[in-house]
Amino acid sequence: MPALLPAAPHPIPRPASPPPRFLVGRDPAGHWVAVEAQGRAGGLFRTCRDALHYAAGETGHQLGAVVLTGDPVALRL
Repeated sequence: MPALLPAAPHPIPRPASPPPRFLVGRDPAGHWVAVEAQGRAGGLFRTCRDALHYAAGETGHQLGAVVLTGDPVALRL
């Protein structure tokens, strides 16, 4: 009689990564913009680096909390 192999363990589900909290990109006029996902915070910036620095600071430098996008980003006041 063949030996029974132990059942493969069930894979441990990985926690879903949280959605980004800030989007950084250019508005239709070409300005650099950082916008909080719910529209509660954001601003216009001189450079991409400035926008990323602001967004990273607002999110406590959490990995994945800031996304740089090629799509137009609108800052609504």
